[in-house]
This record gives sequence, structure tokens and C-alpha cells, in this order.
Amino acid sequence: MTRTHREIPGAASTAKLRWTAINWRHCEATVLRLQMRIAKAVQSKRWGRVQALQHLLITSHSARLLAVRSVTTSKGKRTPGIDGVVWRTAQAKLQATQTLRSRGYKSSPLRRVLIRKSNGKMRPLGIPTMRDRAMQALHAMALIPIAEVQADIHSYGFRPHRSVADAIKQCHIVLSRRNCAPWILEGDIKACFDTIDHPWLKAHIPMDKRILHQWLKAGFMEKGALFPTDEGTPQGGVISPLLANMVLDGLQETVARVAPRGSKVNFVRYADDFICTAKDPTLLKDTIQPAIASFLAERGLTLSEEKTHITHIEDGFDFLGFNLRKYNGKLLSKPAKVKIQAFRRKLKECCRQLRYKPTHLVIAALNRKLRGWGNFYRHSCAKKIFGSIDHTLFQMIWRELKHRHPQKSATWNKAQYFTRVGSRDWILTGLERKGQQVRRHFLLPLNRVPILRHIKIKGVAHPFDSDFRFYLKKRKIILQALRARLKSKLTTTSAWYPVKGASSGNRLPGHHPR
Repeated sequence: MTRTHREIPGAASTAKLRWTAINWRHCEATVLRLQMRIAKAVQSKRWGRVQALQHLLITSHSARLLAVRSVTTSKGKRTPGIDGVVWRTAQAKLQATQTLRSRGYKSSPLRRVLIRKSNGKMRPLGIPTMRDRAMQALHAMALIPIAEVQADIHSYGFRPHRSVADAIKQCHIVLSRRNCAPWILEGDIKACFDTIDHPWLKAHIPMDKRILHQWLKAGFMEKGALFPTDEGTPQGGVISPLLANMVLDGLQETVARVAPRGSKVNFVRYADDFICTAKDPTLLKDTIQPAIASFLAERGLTLSEEKTHITHIEDGFDFLGFNLRKYNGKLLSKPAKVKIQAFRRKLKECCRQLRYKPTHLVIAALNRKLRGWGNFYRHSCAKKIFGSIDHTLFQMIWRELKHRHPQKSATWNKAQYFTRVGSRDWILTGLERKGQQVRRHFLLPLNRVPILRHIKIKGVAHPFDSDFRFYLKKRKIILQALRARLKSKLTTTSAWYPVKGASSGNRLPGHHPR
């Protein structure tokens, strides 16, 4: 059962005032300044200086405030650990900042939760307590400048200012030309988070070893029993993706070291998924794959046999939800078939809600899914697929409306639920009522999402290098402007407007109670 942090009577309003009055820009600037000093010390290999600056950052009040804010504004802010505590009030958040101290810190066991993966298997998640999450976020601030300086150039997962779109763009760069390497090693690390070697982490991760030991050996609670954790980092921990990245950094250099000159070997990695290109499949099988396996074995990791393949570019391969393949010498990236099928199943489940929910709520739910899926794939050759999904979705909606009104004609259903917007006809619509006002919701046609080519980040750029501050700021402004323009094109609700003579008993079109 979830319970909030115990409050002190009479202090709530004062605490709220203090929390809302915090100058977050000043806190972020203070932490960033220390992180940039850490990155500069790492580049100079002054490890004593790095350790001193890390201690300074971890003990700073600004960093503790940001750590608490990060865990209380994340998606898991309402998910408690084994103690059932969540920090919802300003008073609880302020009190939490005083508990983030290394001296005397002891980590609590994780709460084990199982979630279903896309292949039907179950993935175990370890949910830390709010305090442990905040401590991990605090130490991650001191660790991420080191990780960014030492990171592989073409590593794109769980890193600031990088995304799946950057990884796919890099794949285009190394595979699109006619004389590019035609063979690809698709690699996947088996249970990466669950099998990382603890002694390797303690020996190579530059942070407080006692704190790291606490997190690695915390154990987990399942069905009231405590189980030990002898290997791996918990999926669900704030710092786990950062640790996993640091474990795998150096893989690109290992591949480059064993690749002969002129073999057209390129490496792209996103978290624990990677591809490696070469002009000869025997080079991938006999030289590069064993080198990768040896690198992983030192860290307690192995390649997944079922997900590691060597493929020709004309046969195509799936990577990060995209299918990349050359058609008559031209490289195209499209949504992977398995992702299209899974998305259609989600839309079907959502359409079934038309049987018992108001139309505008179903439209809003569908629009969230369509907008998110469209934005993810808008950098690929997906226009035809978007149109195909629109057609399939219309058929699903029409089927559910016939089920909802079995005695009504097609003409009545069209007049009641569909409208014309500009040159587009048959747009599903529904009215949302709020007092004496209504607004109209429209279903988003997925093929309205424009196809935009992604601007890839420079491989060596990171936010803790002063040479790239202007570049990253300019890139952020450009991307924000593109998102704003895209958002204005994909508006799916009208403004609120009054209904003359409307009463509480009026039935509005598109809002049929069941």
C-alpha cells in the first residue's frame, strides 16, 4: 500500500512556499559548472581532482535538490519501493534533501515486479525506494561527466542529447553509399542488465565503492521473501543505464583495433543493441564477433545466440524498431513489420472502447498513440505505412460503430460521427462538454505527420565540453522549433465555444451514453 511521507502539522504551507521559491536555474547552473570541471579533469587524467570535485558535487545542496526533483517528477514518481513511501508534498521533498548523505547510508532491498516483453517473456524490474532513487540520481550527476568523456563516439542509448533517430541516421551514413560495406553483424547482449559482473563494476566505476556495493548487493523482495543479488544491476534503478553504458564503452575501440585497414568496418550501438558492418562476412564471423565476445566475457556478459546474426544489406535487418534494407542500391529505413503489427493490435484494443466510452475520450486516446508512433517514425520512409494504418483504423472504427448502433444505417453513422475538415472527409469527431461549453475532438490522420530528415548530433559532442555548448544550444533551438511547427500541424481539438440553449439533459452528437 502506498503511503506518503509523515508530515509535521502546521508546516505544510511554509514548506510549499520554500519549495516553489527555489531558483532551479541557479541549481542547474551550479551543478553544470561542477560537471564541466569534472569532465575537464577527466580529459587531463587528473583522477585525484576528479574525486575531489565529485565529492564537492554530491555534498552540494543544489545537487540534492535536483536529485529529489528528478525522482518526484519522473514517470515513476507514484511508484513506491518496499517501504511504500512516496514524496508528494513539498514538506516531504524538503525533508528528503536532508537524508541524501553518504555517511551512514544503507540501501534498502528492491521491490521485484515482472513485466511482459514483446516476445512474451517476462522481464524482472527492481523498484528501489524513493530515497535510494534520489541517492542514485545524486551520484549519477557526478558520474555522467566521466561517462560522457569516455563514451564511444557512436553510442546513442541513454545519453543526453542523443536518441534512436541519431543511431538510425548513423546507420544511413555508413550503409547508404553504393561502395559501402554490404554485410552487417546484428548483435544483442543476453540479459545485459542482469548479468554484469560485480567485481568488474567495483574495480572500474569511479565512484564511492561502499555506496556502489550497497546498490549491487541490496537484494530484492518477492512474495515476502528476500533474495540476494550476486550479479547484474537492477532494471528500474536510476543509475543502471549509466552503469551499463560505462560497462560497454570501449567496445567500438575493440572492434576498430582488430579490423584490418580498408575492411569498411563501422560500429553503431544503442544501449545493448549494436550493429557492425564489414565488406566480408568471414571477417565478421571469424575476427570481429570473437573479439566482441571476449570483450563481453571480461564483464560477465555474453552475446544472445537467437538475436545475433550476419545479414546482407539487400536482405535487410531490423534495428531499434526500424527495418533497414537496400532496394536497387538505395537504402531505405521503414518501421519494422513486428512493430506495425503490434501497433495495429494496440489500436484495435483502443477502438473497442467505442462500445462503452464517450467518443471524444476514445479519440483522445487514439490520438495519443497515433501522434507518438508517428513522431517516432517520422524520420523514415513511412508515408505509405501511415496511410495503410489510417485505412486499417477506419475499418476498425466503422466495425465498432456498427456494433454500437446495429439498427442504424451507414448514412446515419456517417452524419453522427464523421465530419469534413478542409479537403478531408470521413474524419471521426466527438464533442466534449464542460458546463455550457463544448469543444470538438478530431481523429488525427496519421498520414498528416510530415516526413522530416533528422539532424544527427556530432559524434564527439557532449554537454560538459565548453567547445560544444553553443552547438548544442543551437541544435536544441532548431529541434524545438521543428517540434512546435509539427505540433501546430497536428492539432486535433477545437477551441471551447458556448452552446446556446444547452441544458444538462441535451444529447450532443458523438457523445452517446451507454
